[in-house]
Order: sequence, then structure tokens, then C-alpha cells
Amino acid sequence: MATNQQFYWAVKFLIWLLAALPIAWLSWSILQKTLGPNPAEAIDRFLGYWALVFLWITLAVTPLRLITGLGQLIRFRRLLGLFSFFYAVLHLFSYLTINQFFDWVAIWEDLLKRNYIMFGFFGFIILTILAATSTTTMIKRLGAGNWNRLHKSIYISAILITIHFIMIRKGFQLEPFVYAAVLLLLLTSRFKLKHRRSRKRKFLSLKK
Repeated sequence: MATNQQFYWAVKFLIWLLAALPIAWLSWSILQKTLGPNPAEAIDRFLGYWALVFLWITLAVTPLRLITGLGQLIRFRRLLGLFSFFYAVLHLFSYLTINQFFDWVAIWEDLLKRNYIMFGFFGFIILTILAATSTTTMIKRLGAGNWNRLHKSIYISAILITIHFIMIRKGFQLEPFVYAAVLLLLLTSRFKLKHRRSRKRKFLSLKK
């Protein structure tokens, strides 16, 4: 038991350490002024990119758990999801401050003019709801069933964010479509593995 707890805290510390590296690198780059000719855009895209990466890692936890049989992996999913939300908050904040300087009229016009911002914004709203309901207290208040149904909307958020990522890149660029393909792989693998597990349970129950 002690060994399991030590392993849990060691992995949790490692996740915190790795999750802090991007923001540490960004801070250093800002101080060194190495972000290129358009630092505001570089900061915005960097933060958005890491929000997406942590979201994809979060989505990978369940398929990886089902493949490996390591039930302990589920204990890290919430933390990874919160890091995705953390970088998403910074991404939005950088847009509101560095890019728009809290000019709400310009922000509203930007929302109407650029459809990709709307997709990203609605994806962020879903992440906000999921982050707000990620506590043990909220699980008890909502009930496990309702909580699970609500948190499946993470897939809707991921799809919206993928569309946001594809549309934000001008012209055809391979990178957003690679991430879209990874998302499709995660979604299909999760469905197939869950379906296979359900069939196995039914078979074992009939065998009894």
C-alpha cells in the first residue's frame, strides 16, 4: 500500500514538473526576446498548442488504461485535464490582453468576423464547466451517472478545438490534420475497447 502511494505521488510530481516546463520555457523566451517578429502571436499560439496537447494526453488515458489494464492511470486523468484547462485559460488571457488589450468592441467584432474564435471559445466553455465540476464534492452532488455523462462532453470540446486549430492556420497545413487524426484514433480506440470490454463482461456473465 505504501509502495503504491509512493508511486502515485512520484508520478504526480513528475506530471507537475513536465507540465511546468512549457510555461518556464515561454517565460525564459519572453525575457530573452526570442519569440520572433510577432511575440504576441507566438505567445498566443504556444499556449493554445499546449492546451491542446494536454487535452489529447487526457483523452489518451482511458484507451491506455484499457489496453494495459493499469487501473491506476485513471487517478492522473483529472490532473492532466486541469493542466489542459490551465493552458487554455492562459491562451484566452493572452488573446484578451496582449492581442486585444481588453478592447471589448474589437473582441466582439473579432468573434463575429473570425469563425474559428467561436469554435475555440465554445470548446473553452465546455472545459471550464468540466474543470468546475472535477472535484469530489461535485461528483457527489451531481451523482456518478450524471457526472460521467457531463464529462463525456470533453469529446465535444476536443472536436471544437480541433476545428479551431485547423481554421486558425492559413491555407493547408499538415500539423492540424495530424492532431485531428490522433483525436479520431483516440475516439475510435476508446469506443472499440469499451465495446470489447462490454461484450467480454456479457460473455462471462452468461458463462456463470
